[in-house]
Amino acid sequence: MRLVICAIVVMCGLVSPCFGQREPAAVPVGTVKAERRSIAKTVDFVGRVNAINHVEITARVQGFLEAVLFKEGDPIKGGDPLYRIEKDLFRAAVEQAEGALERSKASKILAEVQLRRAEDLLARNAGTAVARDQALAADQQAKGAILIDEANLQTAKINLGYTDIASPITGKIGKTNITKGNVVGPNSGTLAMIVSQDPMYVTFPVSQRDFLRARESGHPVDTKNIKVRLRFANGTIYDQMGAIDFIDVTVDRTTDTVLVRATFPNPTGGLIDRQLVRVDLESGTPEEKVVVPQAALIADQTEQRRFSADTKGKSIY
Repeated sequence: MRLVICAIVVMCGLVSPCFGQREPAAVPVGTVKAERRSIAKTVDFVGRVNAINHVEITARVQGFLEAVLFKEGDPIKGGDPLYRIEKDLFRAAVEQAEGALERSKASKILAEVQLRRAEDLLARNAGTAVARDQALAADQQAKGAILIDEANLQTAKINLGYTDIASPITGKIGKTNITKGNVVGPNSGTLAMIVSQDPMYVTFPVSQRDFLRARESGHPVDTKNIKVRLRFANGTIYDQMGAIDFIDVTVDRTTDTVLVRATFPNPTGGLIDRQLVRVDLESGTPEEKVVVPQAALIADQTEQRRFSADTKGKSIY
């Protein structure tokens, strides 16, 4: 009978052992230190990295692509050769334009001689004014032909120069869209994309509510005193500070936000064009507050934070 009663008591959780009581095992409890630190007012936004310069490389003359002179993804400098188009037809066009110019110059010399002769004959009453006028018109036509041929020669030389495609900026080049041996021209589209690397822009939208909150503080906001930091998707903080250099003059109707832009140094290429980042803005004078590690806090269903005995804190929201 005593054994049955003891089993019922144990099943109901009234006592731990059936014969005699034992003290409950000690539960390990972690400890953390509260510290006093200077905490500044910060707000964060979602931002997008943008290169300052984007250049789409295109062919300005049509011809066979003779060589691709860069490695995809490599950094390049302004003036570095990128593509080379076959030159033979363009050299021939230059020589043709040079020949036409020489012929025009010869015609001009002949027209000048005929004009002087016509003027001499008219001065001695051996010629007519009509002949003199015709010679003058021929001389002017020869002069105009020289100007046209000089322009044609200059155009031919410019087109020949376009067969060597060089980088207009310093940055990093992407993949090539057309390979050696293909015909390229103005209608071929983008051959490759070049983006500048240092510095970089970071743009982020700021809601009207945040702007109004800043105005209600009663202190004018000076963008020069705002510290701008970046956090990547994995939570790491970018090691360079940025500065706000532009606030848009219009509000986006669809989102009721104003676009803000900051400039960041990028000496090591840590920022990539069109990368998504978190932007932290810090302003005002830091205030001393007592802080504890986030791992020492838990949140209940009402989102109220409380101290937790588990300092490891695998999931903290």
